[in-house]
Amino acid sequence: MPTPSGPTPGPPPIRVLFVCYANMTRSPLAAGVLRHMVDERGLAPRFVIDSAGISAYEGSAPDPGSVTIAAAHGIALTGVSRQMTRTDLFDHDHVLVADHHVAKRIQQLMGGSAFGSLGVPARVRMLASLADPALTDVPDPVGGGPAGYAALFTTVQRACAVLLAELTADPSPLSRPPRR
Repeated sequence: MPTPSGPTPGPPPIRVLFVCYANMTRSPLAAGVLRHMVDERGLAPRFVIDSAGISAYEGSAPDPGSVTIAAAHGIALTGVSRQMTRTDLFDHDHVLVADHHVAKRIQQLMGGSAFGSLGVPARVRMLASLADPALTDVPDPVGGGPAGYAALFTTVQRACAVLLAELTADPSPLSRPPRR
């Protein structure tokens, strides 16, 4: 009997979804930051990174303030907004939520059960708590000017560094310089 040839398939990619209200400001920025970190470390084949909104304006471009702050850090935001669906809770391994309002809607999609429900395979968590356990919400910077977007970027960058370290079992996410 012939043996199959070619590379042995590796583990399935880690699927991460960031969710905010409209999928225009916070979740596209978080997805862009994590994607950038993953690319810098040569880990792109191991990840599928996406974003969605609980009340998305389907097909809208990322918020100009998020695009500007991302570009200032060498990150290009791509894609268009899309509505989160219940299926996303089954299609992703990790769902990172921007704020308590968004979390409440996701709990409704989960059938009213609390995060950690055995009926939903995705691990659903608050994004801000990864950056700082004392935080629950990632503030929406719209109307806060450049300082609001800078604060958003800092929170998202910290949260994504912690998430990436957790998902790759890297004990020191911020101590290693980016790959050039």
